Amino acid sequence: MRIGAIDIGGTKIAIGIVDETGRVLARSECPTEAHKGLQAGLNRMVVMLRQAEMETGVPIQGIGIGCTGPVMPELGTIGDVEFLPGWEGANLVGELSGIFQVPAAIENDADAAALGEWAWGAGRGTRSFLLITVGTGIGGGIVLDGKLYRGVNGSHPEVGHHVVDPTGPLCFCGAHGCWESLASGPGMERWAQSNHPQEEWRSARQLCTAAEQGDPLAKTAVERTARYLGLGMANLVTLFSPDMIALGGGLLQSYHLFRDPIEETIHTNCGLVPHHLVKVIPATLGDRVGLAGAARVWYNRWSG
Repeated sequence: MRIGAIDIGGTKIAIGIVDETGRVLARSECPTEAHKGLQAGLNRMVVMLRQAEMETGVPIQGIGIGCTGPVMPELGTIGDVEFLPGWEGANLVGELSGIFQVPAAIENDADAAALGEWAWGAGRGTRSFLLITVGTGIGGGIVLDGKLYRGVNGSHPEVGHHVVDPTGPLCFCGAHGCWESLASGPGMERWAQSNHPQEEWRSARQLCTAAEQGDPLAKTAVERTARYLGLGMANLVTLFSPDMIALGGGLLQSYHLFRDPIEETIHTNCGLVPHHLVKVIPATLGDRVGLAGAARVWYNRWSG
């Protein structure tokens, strides 16, 4: 089968065609440019999907969509997404299904990525699986017995915004010291800058590189972030005791810097569950996780 895959983010839209093994057969990208309006964005998605069909020489048999922010999977609509002003209520499933005359499905992009990694990546063969991505924010998805876990009214659980230190900084979510505010890339950057204002500002990637080279400030920033990453991970292990937690995202490209503190914190904090049986490993789909996840949304909705 050939499934059209659409991964919608705040800055870019990726389009591709994915087969039943999770292999990306064609892909292209364009800026989201949400300010130009929904119709302009939809037109670009259609053109890029048509081009992907021509490139592969096979028409698509379905369309899967992963979209940033809240979505309503059962309705096929986008919620109130900060990065997509004016797109609220858009029924992308209905629009694209009508244009291409194939069934379509939509999920939050973190949930889509979790489905893709569970089916075709690190999580293959697991019964209970979590994907956690750490970059500019912390997101994740939960797959239990092959089904995406949803909250009340079909909502997406925001694992990145559970509180790990109530004395921590205020986050836009309204909480003080949530996991994302303390353990994301920007969280590490803010701490390094605020505690050493005389130092030149450095990105999370630059801090990781400097830590590997022995820079004292960078090492402290990485160690602090690793401790908070470990606390959040330990909470997930205690709450879910899953078969596996796979870790992805830009910051965890330097996972070797964070691995030991994360494992030590889980060992220390999770004494009431069999934490030694929970595999915590890097995700494996890499930069194809967005498109593979979007395609998997379709398979989970339409292929039983």
